[in-house]
Amino acid sequence: MALIEFKNVSKSFKSNPIFIDVSIQFEKGKIYGITGNNGSGKSVLFKMICGFIPPDKGQIVIHPDYLEPKNKFPKNFGIIIDRPGYNASKTGFDNLKSLAIIQNLISDEEIKEAMKIVGLEPENTQKVKHYSLGMKQKLSIAQAIMEKQEVLILDEPFNALDRESVDNIRKLLLSYKMNRKTVLLTSHNQEDIELLCDHVLRIENHKLTETK
Repeated sequence: MALIEFKNVSKSFKSNPIFIDVSIQFEKGKIYGITGNNGSGKSVLFKMICGFIPPDKGQIVIHPDYLEPKNKFPKNFGIIIDRPGYNASKTGFDNLKSLAIIQNLISDEEIKEAMKIVGLEPENTQKVKHYSLGMKQKLSIAQAIMEKQEVLILDEPFNALDRESVDNIRKLLLSYKMNRKTVLLTSHNQEDIELLCDHVLRIENHKLTETK
């Protein structure tokens, strides 16, 4: 059984079709790149996978290992879609701590470790309102990985990162694949797609077509 499967999925907004009769499968332990022009529906695709918005027609099936009874949102998914909202007057660690408390799955040390992995200093007392765009992006990635999620849904994870940080996050994602974890990502940088992705899917003419 596929990790994620689209069965004849269609989605429109105000009579404007985004997807028409899309059927596709995503398998465990691979990195998938989603490409397409601005406004083609990359973020919509991710939001439907995560249960944030429903399809108009068809079905999106998540493997039962990643579902909980009576919860439409998949579990064990780390997500970056749009730009996450943080409390600007708190530090990066305090923001992540506030989010971690929701499920209470990880310790302070595990939060700090996730920050270090992406290149942030957990003891930094700088408030998020003073973070650079690159630091905010690293904080988003730390949030997506800190609970050791099995599936990452990452919309433009490399935005605003310097070259060293890009290389670091690429290595991180490849290590995820080596550990049989699954990554779906978008990137405007073709190099990211070519270096990382086992499969590349392009959104065009309201369809999702495999190009690699």
